Amino acid sequence: MCGIVGAVAQRNITPILLEGLKRLEYRGYDSCGVALHVDGQLQRSRSTSRVADLEQQIAQSGLAGFTGIAHTRWATHGAPASHNAHPHFSRERIALVHNGIIENHEELRAELTALGYVFESQTDTEVIAHLVDHMYSGDLFETVQQAVKRLTGAYAIAVFSRDEPHRVIGARQGSPLIVGVGKGENFLASDAMALAGTTNQIIYLDEGDVVDLQMQRYWIVDANGKSVEREVRTVHAHSGAAELGPYRHYMQKEIFEQPRAIGDTLEGVTGIMPELFGDKAYGIFKQIDSVLILACGTSYYAGLTAKYWIEAIAKIPVNVEIASEYRYRDSVPNPQSLVVTISQSGETADTLAALKHARSQGMLHTLTVCNVDTSAMVRECALAYITRAGIEVGVASTKAFTTQLAALFLLTLSLAQVKGRLSDAAESAYLKQMRHLPLAISAVLALEPQIIAWSEDFARRENALFLGRGLHYPIALEGALKLKEISYIHAEAYPAGELKHGPLALVTDQIPVVTIAPNDTLIEKLKSNMQEVRARGGQLYVFADADSRITPSEGVHVIRLPEHYGQLSPILHVVPLQLLAYHTALARGTDVDKPRNLAKSVTVE
Repeated sequence: MCGIVGAVAQRNITPILLEGLKRLEYRGYDSCGVALHVDGQLQRSRSTSRVADLEQQIAQSGLAGFTGIAHTRWATHGAPASHNAHPHFSRERIALVHNGIIENHEELRAELTALGYVFESQTDTEVIAHLVDHMYSGDLFETVQQAVKRLTGAYAIAVFSRDEPHRVIGARQGSPLIVGVGKGENFLASDAMALAGTTNQIIYLDEGDVVDLQMQRYWIVDANGKSVEREVRTVHAHSGAAELGPYRHYMQKEIFEQPRAIGDTLEGVTGIMPELFGDKAYGIFKQIDSVLILACGTSYYAGLTAKYWIEAIAKIPVNVEIASEYRYRDSVPNPQSLVVTISQSGETADTLAALKHARSQGMLHTLTVCNVDTSAMVRECALAYITRAGIEVGVASTKAFTTQLAALFLLTLSLAQVKGRLSDAAESAYLKQMRHLPLAISAVLALEPQIIAWSEDFARRENALFLGRGLHYPIALEGALKLKEISYIHAEAYPAGELKHGPLALVTDQIPVVTIAPNDTLIEKLKSNMQEVRARGGQLYVFADADSRITPSEGVHVIRLPEHYGQLSPILHVVPLQLLAYHTALARGTDVDKPRNLAKSVTVE
């Protein structure tokens, strides 16, 4: 979501702030801005266009300085507009940027209005700026420590004062914030990628921390105001990973990176062992009698797929919960359950909150599948498997999803082994299949020209249905999500057997029906469901395995995948659905990498 960059240096920091914003663009945003301390005054530049436009704006104005903050905003309170863009000022003395949501902003706004503060925006952020100004006592570090005690909700903030040059204060609660340590200069950012090429010495602030950045030093206090030391880590956030290269969009690049990403995620896996997930994994896996998976969006669909795997192979019951729902309902806790969180960024606010809720219920056996080894999710869980998808810029997740599936299949096999339900022969067969996955995915990617032909028809539609059965129902859900995310076509997914219980009423010759048809035990049932669609004039677009005996005919369009892949088939079948969504969006002329109203890393509730 929103991105923060801040700096205190002995050089002009404007290029550093702008470069940091460019590296945070992958999070999604609808406005951006920079504020600097210039000759004893606060100056800023804001835009509702892209960072590149902001950069031109700043170049024309000559804005430069040694102390400043910058921000990319994803609108929550107030429409995307210049007056709502960050940074926000208070009485030309305080400049502030903020990620998160302040839940008691209305109460604070009323209080500050009564004190004479005039609000120029509809944001909850401006409330914090005026609150800091109202409480300002000449020491910004002390003021921010007191001000954040008045805030309810989630926040990461960066703030500086006109009256204290060469000083930026940061604070976090429920939203990530890091410190970048330099020589004679220090930095703040939402993640290490923003500072790639500037510094690789990174401090991950804990919940409740407040940091005082100056040129030669920094101080950190915890939520109780006690001075603390936080570990300085060397983090290699390679900026080159986010370069587009020969591809038209990051999403296309990331789809085609999946063979490499899967290979990297499975690198070094020579056998199935619980220690893949951490030193304590064997003891934990031995104790647990069920699994609870918590996730959101695409990661939730990965969890649904894992439920089929774990119950079929490891014979352990699994519940999969949407994280934002789980934390707000009365559930029945089981201390012997393994709580598994799934997140690309490891900072997903709803999933983190659901994890903390589960732990508060006495469920302490925790594991995360995550793409960022320094994330809050990894720090919060006892066990972890780090996928190695690399940075994923496109908002619509692709390679993060397939690497999550690969990791969850390893988890399935590890649980089965500990429970004595995985034979040596089965382990060997599964490992052989997993090693073959990169080559198998490459063969599926070669189907792109046929998928492009389909996309030209889809681009003219406004509705679509996706059907799958068993293991492939979650993949149908993921395919529908991809199409709606980036092409803005309304798409829904159903278990194919549910057609006659309602969705069949929607079927006409104007609604394409995408069907996932692997040659598994449900193929004949699926063929019957397909006949139900054809009998109502529906147009079928079928992704079939080579040996599934589904032939093209009037109203039945077929693309054949090279081979059936058994339990791992979902990883292959999702790839053509990603390509279909991408090329349909391309044909419709939408912003593929930054779809409207969506953000990459959802760090607010």
